[in-house]
Amino acid sequence: MPAIECDGVRLHYEVSGNPRGSVLVLANSLGSNLHMWNKVLPALERSLRLLRYDMRGHGKSGLAPDAFTIEQLGLDVLRLLDEVETEQANLCGLSLGGQVGLWLGSHAPERVDRLILANTGARIGSSEMWEQRIAAAMSAGMSPLAALTIERWFTPAYRASRAQEMEEIREMIAATEPAGYAACCAVLRDADLREDARLITAPSLVIAGKYDPATPPGDGRALHAAIRNANYLELDASHLSAWERAEEFAGAVMKHLTAVEETDG
Repeated sequence: MPAIECDGVRLHYEVSGNPRGSVLVLANSLGSNLHMWNKVLPALERSLRLLRYDMRGHGKSGLAPDAFTIEQLGLDVLRLLDEVETEQANLCGLSLGGQVGLWLGSHAPERVDRLILANTGARIGSSEMWEQRIAAAMSAGMSPLAALTIERWFTPAYRASRAQEMEEIREMIAATEPAGYAACCAVLRDADLREDARLITAPSLVIAGKYDPATPPGDGRALHAAIRNANYLELDASHLSAWERAEEFAGAVMKHLTAVEETDG
């Protein structure tokens, strides 16, 4: 299992796909790991060199005792790019992963070619909400949160027809270390990237889920308006659109990465 050390924290990552393709970093959401991208891999690996990783505190990556910020999560990606000897890459991030993309696009533009910002926002939720999540994770563990998270991540119709998939996702969320989940909740609590978004010049695709209660379409439309070189796509999905609408999601990613630079706003 490949891994690197970043400021004393072990970061687990995997590289797959076409070794001659352009690099696409896949940044996971809060409470997940690199397997949240499993359903889009077949469509993306044919053309792209994929760099997936577990965000610190998630999956097989470690966690330092000190608090960290969205900046640290962005620096983790830069360290991973150095490790795989890639000067510039595309990045697709969902939810918290999307905020990592926003930070990189505004603070390390020379390392970013194109961005896909999925089911995310420049400011997600409220401080009070994240404090409640932190308290719940640290007091009751991840199992209760896993059950509630699935209801937010997928539409009722999808959940009802995919029982085995839902169990797979539930196990992934439940396996997340409470301390890692809480630490990333604190990142989301403190991150406000509304001004950062206006600095992004990389061609960007903003993807929203029509039924997403966590980062509703209004958040996506606000990002689209703030980024000067962006397109917007709304999928018939809830929060984990890369899973619920994997074929459409992957198709939109490929179209964005191969398109001549032309945007609708």
